[in-house]
Amino acid sequence: MPPARALHVIFCWHMHQPDYRNADGQYALPWTYLHACKDYADMIAHYEENPMARGVFNCVPILVEQIEDYTSQFESGHFRDPLLIALSSPDLKSLNNEQRHHLMEQCFRLDPEHMLNPFPGYRRLHEIYTIMHSDPAELSDYLSIQFLADLLVWYHLAWTGETVRRGSPLIQKLMDKGHGFTLADRQDLLHFLGELIGGLIPRYRALAEAGRIEISTTPYYHPIGPLMLDFAAAREAVPDAPLPESPEYPGGAERARWHIKRAQTYHPQHFGIAARGMWPAEGGVSAAFVKMLGEAQVTWTASGEGVLTHSLLRSDDDSAPRGRAEYLYKAYRLENQGPALFFRDDALSDTIGFDYKTWFGHDAVIDFVHKLEAIWRQTEDQDHPVVSIILDGENAWEYYPYNGYYFLSELYRSLSNHPHIKMCTFSDYVQDHPEAIKSIPDLAAGSWVYGNFSTWIGDGAKNRAWDMLCTAKQDVDQHFAGLTPELQEEITEQLGRCEGSDWFWWFGDYNPADSVRDFDHLFRMNLRKLYNLMQISPPETLNEPISHGGGPTESGGTMRRTHMEG
Repeated sequence: MPPARALHVIFCWHMHQPDYRNADGQYALPWTYLHACKDYADMIAHYEENPMARGVFNCVPILVEQIEDYTSQFESGHFRDPLLIALSSPDLKSLNNEQRHHLMEQCFRLDPEHMLNPFPGYRRLHEIYTIMHSDPAELSDYLSIQFLADLLVWYHLAWTGETVRRGSPLIQKLMDKGHGFTLADRQDLLHFLGELIGGLIPRYRALAEAGRIEISTTPYYHPIGPLMLDFAAAREAVPDAPLPESPEYPGGAERARWHIKRAQTYHPQHFGIAARGMWPAEGGVSAAFVKMLGEAQVTWTASGEGVLTHSLLRSDDDSAPRGRAEYLYKAYRLENQGPALFFRDDALSDTIGFDYKTWFGHDAVIDFVHKLEAIWRQTEDQDHPVVSIILDGENAWEYYPYNGYYFLSELYRSLSNHPHIKMCTFSDYVQDHPEAIKSIPDLAAGSWVYGNFSTWIGDGAKNRAWDMLCTAKQDVDQHFAGLTPELQEEITEQLGRCEGSDWFWWFGDYNPADSVRDFDHLFRMNLRKLYNLMQISPPETLNEPISHGGGPTESGGTMRRTHMEG
């Protein structure tokens, strides 16, 4: 029997990777399939193992496209990812020195505390690599082919999820063997990974069809819609934010609608039903963009707590709520129309993303449940309070023991059996409690990080990147009409890749240099490909790096705390 007054708790796990394919379709970075083997597999397994758990998975279309692309590669046996090419190679001696250096650099890119040190065989390889690393030439001269074989196998074993390891005799056998991996071992592992990745989308779809999870979407290539509509949106939360030299993104409204429509068309092809909700890239909203989502018949959307706070402060209504518990745990509609608006509890969401990784799983669950119980008591005057917990669904678990297995398993069990908590989805809430959705008179533009757009615009390097993109879009507008329909279609897609938010996320001296290098290169490569498709010479400025990065940041820069710590 459901509780008389329940605290509705909605987990929304945002699953996203940008397009890592370079100009000739080869994968420059392997993060999509590695996260598929570890995090996307584990996250759905926890829901499969907990029938009473409910939640939302936001699957960005360009991520799903790449998972399907990897599935096709495994089915055909023709790989376009350097790691998989090497893993499948019948003769590792055929790899040249450049390929070997790339493998040895890539195969130690992970969190050593939880993904390397627990495995003696893998740890020994790293010790050997560290000794030899002082002279890169010696790496190729002295490290054997067996070293490469063992390294390739161990890297992929480390990137398997905890539920995957526990359920696979093959993975257990390879981990027990520890070294001396043969071609047959590599082939067995490759076959296993192919089946794992190929089965992911059907597993998510099956739980969605059973009503146990909701799968939402994002504008196709993950662009920041409010900034595409108006750069000045950045100044609603940061009035003195420096803006790009370009006054606006040319034709931004048309491009934003293209990404929305493209996502809505793509989603049911893979998940069977239309997406009712749409998480905007980076939780980026503005009044104009939310109205655009409403025009596209989006049922719900969401953003960060800071956006709601700024929105309420803009209100002239003296009766506007002031206490956090009074305003945060509700759903809203802008001027009482359009999609329902949910706002994440930033502190609770960041606690999972950043803090509980150092706790014992049981202690973290007890603490989290106590926090929710406190909210239940604080909202006793509300009939249907709702807590939105929205965070990255893939990157946090690398820093948890056992990929967060013990924490997540106990968390879902505890919440789904709690007498005063009801796990649900955003669509469930909108359907079951339409009377509880409040009108909000104004919506401040901002994102889920600090409630503003400073992570993507305002920095010198970020603004230069926007100006490069604006110039490219102007060139597209000028040359588009004279090209063949086939080229026009390719250019439209390529422009979408260039408009993704990830490139702007990574520009800046506060990010790790190796990641900045990778994403800087991909962004400029994508712009060069766009010019080549237009059959005009790319600007010389695309040959120079935009940003160089600086020191390491928390979680390697893949995630960012979304509120300022007090």
